[in-house]
Amino acid sequence: MNLKHFAVAGLFALGAAAPFAAVAGDAAAGKAKAAVCAACHGQNGISQIPMYPNLAGQKEQYLVASMKAYKNGQRQGGQAPVMQAQATGLSDEDIANLAAYYASLPADGGK
Repeated sequence: MNLKHFAVAGLFALGAAAPFAAVAGDAAAGKAKAAVCAACHGQNGISQIPMYPNLAGQKEQYLVASMKAYKNGQRQGGQAPVMQAQATGLSDEDIANLAAYYASLPADGGK
């Protein structure tokens, strides 16, 4: 493989990895936006209702992917209609910020 092919292959690999790049959300902005989420997912991301998942301590990229899937109507089943309605009003920046906030919280609720 010559240098030109190597460079092209490297650029392709970087482009393929882009969807998995780190999310640059602002946790403080996410906390300010999280009041609506707390109704189902609990204060500090620990749900008191078993049918709603805890968000605290989840991987940031997982939260981003999940919220975008709800927003785009790709995630179905369970409480998807509720989440789709909530996610529709979120910008990509809101999603990144909420994900950063919930990922920053301890998974055990700080116990």
